[in-house]
Amino acid sequence: MNFLNKILCLLVLFSLSFVGRAQLTGIVLSGGGASGLSHIGVLKALEDNNIPIDYICGTSFGGLIAGFYAAGYSPAEIEVMVLHPDFLLITRGDYPLKNKFTFWKKNDDASWFTLKYNFSNNYLQNIPTNVINSMPIDYLLMENLSGVSNRVRSNFDSLFVPFRCLASDIQNKKTVVFKKGDLASAVRAGMSYPFYLRPLIIDKKLLFDGGLYNNFPSDVLLKDFNPDYIIGSNVAERNPPPDDDNIYLQLRNLLMSTTNFTPECSNGVIIEPWQDVGTFNFEQAARIIDSGYAATLRQIPEIRKSLNREADSAALHQKRKTFLAYRDPEKILFNKIEVKGFNTKQAEYIEKSIVYVGEPFSMQQLRKRYFRISSNDKIKNLYPLAIADTLDKFTLQLDGKKEKPFYIDVGAIISNRPISEGFLSMQYNYLGRIGFSAYINGYVGKLYSGSLSKLRFDFPGKVPFYIEPSFTWSRWDYFNSSVVFYDLETPPYLIQEDRFAELKAGLPLGNLAETNVAAGFTEWKNEYYGSDQFTKLDTADITFFDYWYLQGNYRLSTLNRKMYPTEGNLINLRARYLQGRESYYPGNTSLDTVSFMNQIRNPWFQLKLTLDNYVKTIKRLKFGLFGEAVYSTQGFFSNYQSTILSAPAFNPTPESQTFFMDRYRAHNYLAAGAKIITTPLKNLDFRLEAYVFQPIRSILKTSDGKAEYSEPFFYRYFSGLAALVYSSPIGPISFSMNYYEQPENPFTFFFHIGYIIFNRKSID
Repeated sequence: MNFLNKILCLLVLFSLSFVGRAQLTGIVLSGGGASGLSHIGVLKALEDNNIPIDYICGTSFGGLIAGFYAAGYSPAEIEVMVLHPDFLLITRGDYPLKNKFTFWKKNDDASWFTLKYNFSNNYLQNIPTNVINSMPIDYLLMENLSGVSNRVRSNFDSLFVPFRCLASDIQNKKTVVFKKGDLASAVRAGMSYPFYLRPLIIDKKLLFDGGLYNNFPSDVLLKDFNPDYIIGSNVAERNPPPDDDNIYLQLRNLLMSTTNFTPECSNGVIIEPWQDVGTFNFEQAARIIDSGYAATLRQIPEIRKSLNREADSAALHQKRKTFLAYRDPEKILFNKIEVKGFNTKQAEYIEKSIVYVGEPFSMQQLRKRYFRISSNDKIKNLYPLAIADTLDKFTLQLDGKKEKPFYIDVGAIISNRPISEGFLSMQYNYLGRIGFSAYINGYVGKLYSGSLSKLRFDFPGKVPFYIEPSFTWSRWDYFNSSVVFYDLETPPYLIQEDRFAELKAGLPLGNLAETNVAAGFTEWKNEYYGSDQFTKLDTADITFFDYWYLQGNYRLSTLNRKMYPTEGNLINLRARYLQGRESYYPGNTSLDTVSFMNQIRNPWFQLKLTLDNYVKTIKRLKFGLFGEAVYSTQGFFSNYQSTILSAPAFNPTPESQTFFMDRYRAHNYLAAGAKIITTPLKNLDFRLEAYVFQPIRSILKTSDGKAEYSEPFFYRYFSGLAALVYSSPIGPISFSMNYYEQPENPFTFFFHIGYIIFNRKSID
């Protein structure tokens, strides 16, 4: 304690012994990441026991809790906020389900990770500076704190409780104390933990977490408010000494200054709740809050010894009621927008995505529009600021930065079967009056090799839409990817080559669904033998099917993973009209020796519906229900093999996508599945899945190699799996036993690392 503070404390104590005035109490909330949730319990216990709170000061996560309290939120309201599932998502940089916008989400592929790159920068400038997306929490703070901040004219002394919070100016190596300004920005700047949350620039200073230089700001509280009594809540972890093998400890000691965790004035008390929790582990919120409440109750007798007054609960309620009106976000109406950090064309794109025909918009309307534009992959960040023009008219200021123009995706499939392959893709993004992307990918492997290239033009507005031309080339070799592990039987010789060009246009339906229409032309080649008896000297049959199609698709997906999901729903409905010409060139083993070219096949209509739904029951146990139905007017091709090749396939499990199985193909079918998923450890799932495939009429092979239908519902087939899946940062690692209803080898063992996801086939 410095000499001036000692004299100040003595004068305070001396005056209290002669003057009977009410004592003023200040609260200090330390940093500490997720442990800072215990501050809510501390405030709740103090209010429940009528301990007055006249001033409040916080840093880092303590600044967040203190800021909401200073804005008039009761401890109970703050507790409800942080216990809501949406808050946990926000701390991970994810959007709550009601705010997600999947329209710009890229199609699923085999990528393990994405590198965002700008070739005009050096490699250090391309290293990511923050782990999570800060835009969800940026908006949360603006929506809930801007109203109060503007009503008190940005003076923190005029808040429900006078307030201070801290940030760190790393250029000048000093603490910045916020006494006025935008409340949301002050709180946000003070919790910008390095490499976790993006820092803010305020008054031309790059500001980081306030806990770096002062993690227990009792000195700030004493200097600015001079309270008679200080109650400190400390959950900050002392810096352990650096270790030459631990880079985290080295960085922590480099960045953080040593903090004094005792009140500057001796007339005070320190509350130290349970804090044995990771810095970013917000999953135990309820337990952490309770620890703060319990620790405070143990200190109440000690606090009462030093305080000569109690809080007036009725007056507190009335004052909070006034601030409740101030912080109502629905009373904020925006009539102007200012976009900073972008050029004129880019700003126009953003403005068109938020302001429709120049009409004013409310905070509730902004919420949907902000999360929509902030999910655009061409925008790196977009910080929102509500600036009051009058009491009820606001200007929305958006300060942001364009994302790096190049995305490079790298992935692979590693398996015990010969289906392993590599994946690489590159995307170039441009943002102007419209958005533009150029994308190309490539797969190389024994089972599948292929490439997809496409352009996408995004048009902003009240109803955004896109136009996307694309070209896909694929080659599937089911023979070479099966033979190594199936020596007891001769696998079918089948090589498929697929080339198709497509023009698609799509628009969103709400936040989570998309509808699109497409037209395309395909050249499809199949090489196969009519029987399993062939040698290397034999020549295969070849069927070409050249066709055009029109297609409409509706898709809604809230699945939490692109493979092995455990939460969410999927609805996919597709309608397609198709017409083409078949050409056939028999090999030397074919029963049919007559070739033909460009034989017109009757056009057909196809309707396919897929449903996938997951339901959480008790803790660590979830159920999934799967359903699929296909209706088609498709007819037979020239022989059985070409007919079955063009028939829709039922492939519900990852391994089944790597097989070609006649039994699980039909022109019309119904299918259903059930899943049981238990999670014994975080990110480790044990899955049991069972499926039934019911062809309306199975496709059978006649004695002369042609195709015919069975009796309705005569055959049905079962399949399933038991799998242990670990969801690693690069993708799933899975060990599974699979079952297929077939005469030989019905059980298979399948191991893989990575996503069993390929470019779409034209026939699918």
